[in-house]
Amino acid sequence: METKHPNPFRADYFLAAASSTIYLNQDANTLVQQTLDRGQGKLSDTGALCIQTGKFTGRSPKDRFIVRDKFTENTVDWGEINIPIAPEIFDNLLEKMEAFIQDKELWVRHCYAGANPSYRLHVTVINTTPWANLFCHHLFLRPAVDDPENDQQEWTILQVPEFLANPAIDQTRQENFTMINFSKKMILIGGSAYTGEMKKGIFSVLNFILPHQYNVLPMHCSANEGEQGDVALFFGLSGTGKTTLSADVNRKLIGDDEHGWADDSVFNFEGGCYAKCIDLHPDKEPQIYAAIKHPTLLENVGFFSGTNKVDFSDAGITENTRAAYPIDHIKNAKEYAVGNIPKNIFFLTCDAFGVLPPIAKLTKVQAMYHFLSGYTAKVAGTEVGVREPQSTFSACFGRVFLPLHPTRYAELLGKKLDAYPEVNVWLVNTGWTGGAYGIGKRISLHHTRAMVQAAIQGHLTDQPYTRHPHFGVLMPKTCPGVPVEILNPRNTWKNKEAYDKQAETLAKLFVQHSEQYQAEASQEIRNASPGLIQKV
Repeated sequence: METKHPNPFRADYFLAAASSTIYLNQDANTLVQQTLDRGQGKLSDTGALCIQTGKFTGRSPKDRFIVRDKFTENTVDWGEINIPIAPEIFDNLLEKMEAFIQDKELWVRHCYAGANPSYRLHVTVINTTPWANLFCHHLFLRPAVDDPENDQQEWTILQVPEFLANPAIDQTRQENFTMINFSKKMILIGGSAYTGEMKKGIFSVLNFILPHQYNVLPMHCSANEGEQGDVALFFGLSGTGKTTLSADVNRKLIGDDEHGWADDSVFNFEGGCYAKCIDLHPDKEPQIYAAIKHPTLLENVGFFSGTNKVDFSDAGITENTRAAYPIDHIKNAKEYAVGNIPKNIFFLTCDAFGVLPPIAKLTKVQAMYHFLSGYTAKVAGTEVGVREPQSTFSACFGRVFLPLHPTRYAELLGKKLDAYPEVNVWLVNTGWTGGAYGIGKRISLHHTRAMVQAAIQGHLTDQPYTRHPHFGVLMPKTCPGVPVEILNPRNTWKNKEAYDKQAETLAKLFVQHSEQYQAEASQEIRNASPGLIQKV
């Protein structure tokens, strides 16, 4: 591993010239009180700090740029996801932002990303509000007071929501922007107070550095660990059950969102959780519900009239209401967020077409293919104009965070699976069975949990399997605690011909999505295409 050198553009170089008041590494209690003192938030009945992020209540991926220079020119996968910006544009914006913050109160925090010390990324965050700094206190890892590295400065995030770009001059799309400069190791965020931009900015940085320099696979997944040290990973887009299925009182939570797979371990990137909390209910998500206490940060929630009790069903501001809290708010969270090489990997999909089996075992090449696909489906009624199920594909279950070409991550996953052939990879459908949305019914969460537990406990290892005719995945014929008739989805449809037609439709959607990666994908990934499977 290469030696890390101090960043010549480190934060304190330009902070030294600031005439403003600087609050360094404030504790959570102080940050909550500073927010209240400035009238920027209020406390809920459980002690959580409730704030509003203003105009932006979610990320703005079309306004995220990467500086195109000698370091990134031939490595970044340029396009609609990774939008290039010239170095001089970044420099001009940095100079204007430095001038803008001269008379502002600033909150500065030294923290890091990456629980494995070998891959720790030191980060200094500069915010203009105490609650944004509180978010960083919760979501990034916090050095111990006596840690000799607690003031190291490698990457800098400068988040100034009040600063607006001039698109005509600064070549941005609009007034808000996020810019990543890998050469200067800086992220500039302006015009948006949405805290998730900071979290995902560093995730994007790690998605570049770790595979490119250290052969570590960055993953948009949750992870937990059993009593015997067996690690399970859960990948899945929104609404697939990633948080629900990884939350298990009998297993320790390593992390809920971002991890790295090194040669000898799986490790959390973060020190906290950023949970979506629309319609949060203590019966469905008891761990998250219990975590919303002092000093949790709640974003853009509503309240029951005349009270400070949060109405989690209130989507008046946004459906993307969020709770940011330290991971130790989860009772069974693992204190040292590093685990062994995974024993089981679950790709979760909510298949509203009702085609995919509730659980299936994947070969290595199928795992690479489905990883590259990152499939789920929207159901009718979730968006205006959506009347039938619509497929959604996001490569590696996080396409918008990948600076490198998606096939780089899929190939790296394949190398990990070659190195550890004992790892089991499963495709789990948490969506519909017996028909598509509107005809069939949602697969029982109770049955899904039973299938996941059966896989983790090794009960599916010696079961006989049936090969799916369109996707080629292996469906177990029996599973403890699960009715045999639901394990093969075709058996749950009254009209078998309708199922076959629907399966062909979904297979074609997979093929159409994967066509964009044909030039870069290896032959073994291409061989796992449903289009080829149907011909053999």
